[in-house]
Amino acid sequence: MVQSPMISCPLKQTNEIDWIRPLKDYIRQSYGEDPERYAQECATLNRLRQDMRGAGKDSATGRDLLYRYYGQLELLDLRFPVDENHIKISFTWYDAFTHKSTSQYSLAFEKASIIFNISAVLSCHAANQNRAEDTGLKTAYHSFQAAAGMFTYINENFLHAPSTDLNRETVKTLINISLAQGQEVFLEKQVADLKKAGFLAKLAGQAAYLYSQAAEGIQEHAKGVFEKVWLIVTQAKATHMASVASYYQAIADSEANSHGVAIARLQLAEKNSTAAVGWAKSFPSSVPPTSNLSSETGPTLMEIIKHQLANVQATLNTFIKDNDFIYHQPVPNEAGLSAVAKLPAAKAIPVSELYQGQDIQRIIGPDIFQKLVPMSVTETASLYDEEKAKLIRAETERVETANGEMAASLDYLKLPGSLNILKGGMDQEMTVDEEFRQWCSELAGHSSFTKAFDNLQDRKTDVLAQLDLCSKQLDLEESVCEKMRSKYGADWSQQPSARLNTTLRGDVRSYRDTVNEASASDAQLLSTLRQYESDFDEMRSAGETDEADVLFQRAMIKAGSKHGKKNGHGSPYSATAEGSLLDDVYDESSLSVADQISRVESILKKLNLVKRERSQVLKDLKDKVHNDDISNVLILNKKSITGQESQLFEAELEKFRPHQNRLLQANHKQSSLMKELTKIYGDLLQDKRVRAEQSKYESITRQRNTVMARYKKVYDAFNGLRSGVVQAQTFYAEMAETVDSLKKNVETFINNRRSEGAQLLGQIERDKVSGVSEQEDREREKLRQLMERLSTEPKPSSASSGSSTAPSKIPSKVKSPPPPVQTPGYPGPGISSPKMSPHYPPTGKPHGAPLSHSPAPYGQYMTSSGGMPYVPGQSFQQGAAAPLSEGYNPMAYPFPPSASPPPNQQFYSSTPVPFGSFNGPTPSTTPSQFVPQGYVPPPPPPRPQQTSYPPSSGPFPSGPGGYAQSRAYGSSQHHKAQSQSSQSQGQPGTGSGDPWAGLNAWK
Repeated sequence: MVQSPMISCPLKQTNEIDWIRPLKDYIRQSYGEDPERYAQECATLNRLRQDMRGAGKDSATGRDLLYRYYGQLELLDLRFPVDENHIKISFTWYDAFTHKSTSQYSLAFEKASIIFNISAVLSCHAANQNRAEDTGLKTAYHSFQAAAGMFTYINENFLHAPSTDLNRETVKTLINISLAQGQEVFLEKQVADLKKAGFLAKLAGQAAYLYSQAAEGIQEHAKGVFEKVWLIVTQAKATHMASVASYYQAIADSEANSHGVAIARLQLAEKNSTAAVGWAKSFPSSVPPTSNLSSETGPTLMEIIKHQLANVQATLNTFIKDNDFIYHQPVPNEAGLSAVAKLPAAKAIPVSELYQGQDIQRIIGPDIFQKLVPMSVTETASLYDEEKAKLIRAETERVETANGEMAASLDYLKLPGSLNILKGGMDQEMTVDEEFRQWCSELAGHSSFTKAFDNLQDRKTDVLAQLDLCSKQLDLEESVCEKMRSKYGADWSQQPSARLNTTLRGDVRSYRDTVNEASASDAQLLSTLRQYESDFDEMRSAGETDEADVLFQRAMIKAGSKHGKKNGHGSPYSATAEGSLLDDVYDESSLSVADQISRVESILKKLNLVKRERSQVLKDLKDKVHNDDISNVLILNKKSITGQESQLFEAELEKFRPHQNRLLQANHKQSSLMKELTKIYGDLLQDKRVRAEQSKYESITRQRNTVMARYKKVYDAFNGLRSGVVQAQTFYAEMAETVDSLKKNVETFINNRRSEGAQLLGQIERDKVSGVSEQEDREREKLRQLMERLSTEPKPSSASSGSSTAPSKIPSKVKSPPPPVQTPGYPGPGISSPKMSPHYPPTGKPHGAPLSHSPAPYGQYMTSSGGMPYVPGQSFQQGAAAPLSEGYNPMAYPFPPSASPPPNQQFYSSTPVPFGSFNGPTPSTTPSQFVPQGYVPPPPPPRPQQTSYPPSSGPFPSGPGGYAQSRAYGSSQHHKAQSQSSQSQGQPGTGSGDPWAGLNAWK
């Protein structure tokens, strides 16, 4: 049998447009990015539109091309506002029926036109199927419904149609045509399957109704839009389907013994078929090409209608004959017949279900501009991320709380550690503690402290001997100086040693005090050694022979015996054995201890399993939340979620609900297990056998703690002693270097004093020789003058005048008064010092106060105000002499010249003052403060700081000189003076302007 002809919708045509340039301009202006980065994406969208224009009207490929372009337009609309005010592109489309062109800048017009073409392609695809095959019939049925769904989408989403083909009434007519043809296809399938007549009648009745609605729309609402042949086909099929419905309903009535009604329905069917034949006859022989109908449509339609008419007439004759001879039922008129019921079998398929069962993402393809995310979407996504973070924080807090509750409960019950005791694991308590074994291993191989203390004593003795030698040398030099002064009186103008060696003597005293203080620390260390020496030997021996466990067990037994005597009862480690738990009376009705312990262990395993499972679920939840990205969902729903973000977030967070439920179940399970554990373990602890074992365990624990505390104290004492010895060795090493430096300075000072004394002694001898010669000249002059006075010869005036000037003209014959004591070659004030050393230039600066006659660099007067303090260990300073290795030259110091005491002063006061009163105001000075430029005093000794430490920090008693301190051994006040001296470097001195004033600031 030939298949019924079907109507298909023509496609809209469009002109070519350019997407590339407008999109690039918008990316540059609005997104602020380089548009060339998106050149490929823009070209892809442009190519999609080109492909869409050439899509065939009868192929699934054409449908997919159109749908892919439409899907990309939907995604594009979320990022690019294509309209007259933003991205301005003119879309020109031609009407599918009137062929009039329409141009708009609206992207909605472009999308509506694409949807229209998708519907048209679907209808063409369905109309051209071979419905004689099941596959073709099913494809036609689905495609007609899909076309109706697309047309429905146009009417629901696009208003104010700019062209006739997109008009609401036009689209509604196309929907009715598509649904009617889908209903007809379904009816053909049911007829072929020989379904019941009543069911077929209902299907045909719905098809007749849809065709009549379509014919009415073509005739009234869309008049002049569709081709005339469309009206002929719809009218013919409407009456033909009405005839088919009446025909099958008549057969159903006949089967229900309503023979008269059946005859009336067949008469109505004959009438409808006759009307359908009349419409089919009006079909033109030549059809317009835009109607999508062939010239065979009319004859085919006529053949189908005539075949139906012949069936109706044959059946009608049979029914009339049977009714006349057999049933004799009255035949009602047409108005008395009830309408045939309608059963819709075709419905519009929504766009969302169009590709049901297929990968719609594969058809549309990935989002072309997925790298471009609108700012609004980013902000919404960040809000969603915060919601996810809240969820994770809440679940993590619940898990941590549950873990903490479990840990606290188990710790309170002392589980699982106490189970080893209850299971009879007391032998394990005899094993040595690993920390104790480590202590013994650290003491192993360590040499005795006795040698170290002997070495310290030797070093201290050497330092004190050096200091005594320095004192003796200074005393000897001072004694020689004073003896020379007694011998020569005022002629011995060398400065007294007491004024010059004050700094050196102060250093000697300071170093000796420091060593004495260190001796107290040495004594304290030695006391600690004597207190713990036996314990050190025991632990050292145990560590070397790997018998730490033996020592530990011996200490445990000793502690146990003491504990037993103190408390009046036995101990597990005392010499007296206790009764075993097996000796207790066993209650047959109760569970054994082993069974109860086994139950407790089983619950502990379940709790650990719950904890691991909970941690794993939380980890999985975090991973799932971390990988959750709803940016695409937000972009796709950008226009619909405005103001409804919270609802969308709640819906999206529901995907994590299973994990949250699993965590909640784990917490509930833990609570029930903990209740059960508390009950069972409480019963276990009430067992008298267990209580006796627990008492034994507590006793052993106390003994163990006692032993560990004792040896911890010994170990701390060992560390403190070792540290103190190292600090003491460092101190005495530094002290030896400091005293050696002091010794060199003393030797240099004495050598300089001896050299100066030798020069002074030579000068005195020369002055004595010169004084004898002058005395003879004076006596001779007195004799001559006496002879002149005794002479009686008169003197001429010229002679008298000449004689008056004779002494001035002949100075060699005039006796001058005795000259003052000459000083060594030091320049006077304002005269540059002689260049006695190549290392340092002379200062040439005037000084208000004269210095000592001695060139030695010690004991020079300084103002009491602030100045440059002594910097220990610094060999070279401004104006200092060359290092000792290069030879000491006392003339190399560029200090101002000094003067001996005036001739009328025969002694030195105990508190000397500088001889500078005749040059200016006398500065306030002290002997120990006046030091020449370039003086390099030795570094002061390291002095151990006396710091008391709490008794718990170690076995050392509080007191001065202790070594168990955090600071270095021997750091003393002279170390503090180093920082003070470095801070006062460069500060201008006061008084005489000497840059080295205030040298004693370090003391």
